[in-house]
Amino acid sequence: MAVYTDITEGDLGAFLRNYSIGELLSYKGIAEGTENSNFLLHTSTGPFILTLYEKRVEEADLPFFLGLMDHLAARGISCPLPVHRHDGGTIGTLAGRPAAIITFLEGMWPRRPTVVHCREVGKVLAAMHLAGADFAMTRKNALAVEGWQELWAASRERADEVAAGLTQEVDADFALLEKEWPDHLPKGIIHADLFPDNVFFLGSELSGLIDFYFACNDLLAYDLATCLNAWCFEKDMSFNITKGAALLSGYQSVRVLSDAEKAALPVLARGSALRFMLTRLYDWLHGPDGDLVVKRDPAEYIRKLRFHRSISSVQEYGLS
Repeated sequence: MAVYTDITEGDLGAFLRNYSIGELLSYKGIAEGTENSNFLLHTSTGPFILTLYEKRVEEADLPFFLGLMDHLAARGISCPLPVHRHDGGTIGTLAGRPAAIITFLEGMWPRRPTVVHCREVGKVLAAMHLAGADFAMTRKNALAVEGWQELWAASRERADEVAAGLTQEVDADFALLEKEWPDHLPKGIIHADLFPDNVFFLGSELSGLIDFYFACNDLLAYDLATCLNAWCFEKDMSFNITKGAALLSGYQSVRVLSDAEKAALPVLARGSALRFMLTRLYDWLHGPDGDLVVKRDPAEYIRKLRFHRSISSVQEYGLS
């Protein structure tokens, strides 16, 4: 989350007259994240999240994202729900941006994920994959290999400013991934961004998932590989195989991976690391600066990408 577009109290008050959520008591911007402008609202009926959609979120995709939340919640996945306006819709306009209000999810995201957290995330990811199987709407992954190539084309010329030799490394990654990307694996609805700050816990109990604005149809095992990157590395960028084993065993306790999916995990994890390195690199080089915008350093994912290049066996991720 972040704040790219500020809002005035007067504009917000007019926007809220389209909803039955009570009187506005206070609001403040949320400075975490990188994609949309987010605000915490406190009203006389409770807290809500207001999101103004910008950057990579297309307005035409919003019915997919908001409909998916309703669909998953109806099938037992704890996640926020879009609040409906008086006219029955869920999308309005505020400060020149498409905007929606969603319910507030109790809990905190884990700043230092444990083995227990990783196991629970594996379970809920698999449950989400199964729950999304009958979702009627579809959305292409805009940040699949073709999207990575566009980001790289916009950043390649300056990549070595960020890390010496990065241009040559990433060119080699693309050559391998374009040849070996396993597009034949099972597909379905994926979250595509299930980082720790998008998973809330109450103590050791997972209370829900948030931020479905990258959700799409793609390889289910790619979603799992993204979680390996997001949850199983320590602060020094060393891979914690115990956390990896917990994540993978948690997932397979709900949905068993095929042999082909298991064999593809190293390539998928490498591709996922490349995807997040490239979005961070692009934003680092081209994104706006400001007190309420947090840029994420691509160096973290450069190091993760280098780790995945060294993997010779899926067992090195903790898969038994």
